[in-house]
Amino acid sequence: MLGAGIVLGFGYIFTHVQTTDFLTRGSFNISGWLATVSLAALWQIAFAPYVSDYSRYLPADVPVAATFWTTYLGSALGSSLAFIFGAVAVLATPVGMDTMDAVKLATGAIGPLMLVLFLLSVISHNALNLYGAVLSIITLIQTFAYRWIPTAKSRAVISIIVLAACSIAAVFASQDFIGHFVDMVLVLLVVLVPWTAINLIDFYAIHKGQYDIASIFRVDGGIYGKYNPQALLAYAVGIAVQIPFMNTPLYVGPISQHINGADLSWVVGLAVTSPLYFWLASRDSAYKRRMDSGKLVGGV
Repeated sequence: MLGAGIVLGFGYIFTHVQTTDFLTRGSFNISGWLATVSLAALWQIAFAPYVSDYSRYLPADVPVAATFWTTYLGSALGSSLAFIFGAVAVLATPVGMDTMDAVKLATGAIGPLMLVLFLLSVISHNALNLYGAVLSIITLIQTFAYRWIPTAKSRAVISIIVLAACSIAAVFASQDFIGHFVDMVLVLLVVLVPWTAINLIDFYAIHKGQYDIASIFRVDGGIYGKYNPQALLAYAVGIAVQIPFMNTPLYVGPISQHINGADLSWVVGLAVTSPLYFWLASRDSAYKRRMDSGKLVGGV
């Protein structure tokens, strides 16, 4: 529904441009381009937890490649369409307008309909956000209290608490919500990049999609143990190497200051964490020998 509305909105905007500098406004600069690429990259990286929300309900015989490309293209194309639409709407309206106000003005008579479609889209996305957040909190609690089995009532209570807390935070940040949101996203990028790199290398290069599912649900971790020392080491190094390249509200690294404020931390994080974890997980170690012997015994 939103996709069809955006296509209709594009048609209206291009036939009712209200500015004379639609194609000439602004200029290219490397820091701005890198910031945009960083936000786009984080959008995909932050989507990683949602992959399991969808894939856990798929039949076991669905190929990994089909799951990957369907998820990736849906996320990339859908989000890119909305990003481009917002940018075009801003260019078609006077300088300095809020993005949603620009969308309403640029789309004229169908502006209210566009806002309703975006609102419905946000509500549906936030339902998934709430689902993922509650699932993560329950998993965290069960890590330390494995005998606790969440009931429908406890899940509902956690959901209400999370929803209320996030709503209150959004209201207090409403005067500059987009600014605060982008700042938070850039901070999250630092910790999500090495985590994603480890996940991808582990799944595609180390285990090649084959895991002992029974061990994952065991309290002691089964053949994998309670923690993966190679992953923890690679994760710590992945965060540390990003620090000099960071440009976030909390900290600006020395290298970032010398490249016009460009934030290259996520690029460095991926470039270092991926090969480091592959080397650590592939080399001979007590952890790897224990895991391999467990696979032989269990026939994994």
